[in-house]
Amino acid sequence: MSALILLDRDGTLIKEKNYLSDPDEVELLPGAAQGLLRLKSLGCKLAVVSNQSGVGRGFFTPEDVARCNARLAELLAAEGVELDAVYFCPHGPDEACECRKPSPGMGWQACKDLGLPPEKTFVIGDKPCDVDLGTRLGARSVLVSTGYGAESLAACRPDFASSDLMEAADWIAVQLKADARKK
Repeated sequence: MSALILLDRDGTLIKEKNYLSDPDEVELLPGAAQGLLRLKSLGCKLAVVSNQSGVGRGFFTPEDVARCNARLAELLAAEGVELDAVYFCPHGPDEACECRKPSPGMGWQACKDLGLPPEKTFVIGDKPCDVDLGTRLGARSVLVSTGYGAESLAACRPDFASSDLMEAADWIAVQLKADARKK
């Protein structure tokens, strides 16, 4: 039942902080690790895909992002969760790039690197750009109401809207079972 789960970072896995650049401010959202453990128990691969326009805007460096991502990995490891990959786009919204969500560049790269096609991929995030990434990639999308998710629901059409990562994981489990029955 393997699937690829593309996860937004800020507001989905960790508390939303405006232009996070200090690893000491990385704080897991309640239930995030448990949701990821549930997904891992289903045989899913986990990849973070995150827009980090603070780099392009000159607010912080790629090294700052790497330190925050390392802190996230450390906090998750303490809960028994290992990420399979982490990607981020350093570009600002006015730069034409293929990696900034909702463009599918990071999603395509994750599919290639982790060996799973878009149709076996789910995108989980708290913003319309995450849902749109899922659409553009040909994946299914889940909008979590953590972070900006509650206020974003009216602006997008996810395949599923959930209160948190654990509820998203439960929905994905049902989808994977249904997919297996179709074969």
